[in-house]
Amino acid sequence: MYGFEMMSFNIKDGFLEGVVRSHRTGMLTVADYNNLSQCETLEDIKLNLTATDYGPYLVNEASPIYTATIVDRCTQKLVNDWNYMRTQADENLAMFMDYCTYGHMIDNVVLIVTGTLHERDVQELLDKCHPLGMFDSIATLAVAQNMRELYRLVLVDTPLAPYFSENLTHEDLDEMNIEIMRNTLYKAYLDDFAAFCQKLGSTTAEIMGDMLAFETDRRALNITLNSIGTELTRDDRKKLYSNFGLLYPHGHNELAMAEDFDQIRSAMEKVPAYSGIFSKLGYGESQMLDKLLYEEEVKKCVDCYEQQFHYGVFYAYMKLREQEIRNIMWVSECVAQDQKGRIADGIVYLF
Repeated sequence: MYGFEMMSFNIKDGFLEGVVRSHRTGMLTVADYNNLSQCETLEDIKLNLTATDYGPYLVNEASPIYTATIVDRCTQKLVNDWNYMRTQADENLAMFMDYCTYGHMIDNVVLIVTGTLHERDVQELLDKCHPLGMFDSIATLAVAQNMRELYRLVLVDTPLAPYFSENLTHEDLDEMNIEIMRNTLYKAYLDDFAAFCQKLGSTTAEIMGDMLAFETDRRALNITLNSIGTELTRDDRKKLYSNFGLLYPHGHNELAMAEDFDQIRSAMEKVPAYSGIFSKLGYGESQMLDKLLYEEEVKKCVDCYEQQFHYGVFYAYMKLREQEIRNIMWVSECVAQDQKGRIADGIVYLF
C-alpha cells in the first residue's frame, strides 16, 4: 500500500538510498559544462575534470590523453559506485540493481556477435564491452553460428537465458537477424523488469512504471524509424514492441503501419506526453529527436529524486551518470576535432 513503505524501507535500504542520493551532488552542473566548453585541448578537459568527482580516476593518466581514455575512466567511476552499492544491497534491491544492468548485458552480447561476424579480434571487442554487462562466459560467444547455439553453448547459465529460450530460431546470425535478436531480447527484458517492479509495489512500482513505459515507447519509436525501407514486415515490426507503455496498444498499431517520418510523428502526437516533444521539432528536423528524447529521460530521472523510499532513484542515478558520460564524450570529441562551435548542440544538461 502506498505510504506504508516509509515505516520499514530504512531498515534494509535506507543507507544505500542515502549513498545514491549523495552521488547526485557530484554530478556536473551548467557551470562545469561552461568551463569544459572553454577548453582548447583534451589536456584542459582532463584538468577541469580533476576538480570534480572524476578527479581520482583521471589525475594519474599520462599525456597525451585521448577521448576514449577520458570516457573509460569516467565510466569506471559509475562502475565502482554501482558495484559498491550492489555488494551492500539486500534481497529485492540487489535483484532490482541486477535488472538495471541486463540491458548492458544484451548490448554486450550483440556487440560480440556482430564483431565476430565481421571477423574482429575478440579481445578488442571485449575491451569495448560495458563493464556492468560482463559475465564469465562472454568471450566464448564468438563460437556461435546461430541463436540456438548461442543459447546452448553460452547463455544458458546467464540471467539472459529466460529471454533467449523464448525466442530461439535456427537462422544463421546475419546483421538483420542480430538486430531482430537485440530488440526481441529487449522486449522480453523490459516486460520482465516491469513485472518485477509491479510486484515490488508501492512508490517503486509507480516511479518505475513511468520510467520503463518511456523506455519501451522510445524503443518502439526507434524500431519503427530504423525499419523503414527494410525487408521487415509490419507484423514482424509489431512483434518487437513491448506489451506495455503509453503507446500500447493503439499507438503500436499505428507505428506498425507507418511508412515515413510524418506518419510516425502523427502516431506519436496522439499521446499527450509525447506531443510536447514533437512540437519542438520542425519538419525535416528528425535528427534532433534523439536529443529531445534524452532531455525527456533526464527530466524524468531528476523527478525521481523528488520522492523518497523507492528503488527508482538507483535506476535514475545510472541513467543520469550515463548521460553525463555521453556529454563529456561529446565535448571531448568537439575539442579534439576543433569543432567547439557545435558543443552546445549535443549537451543534455542534468541540473
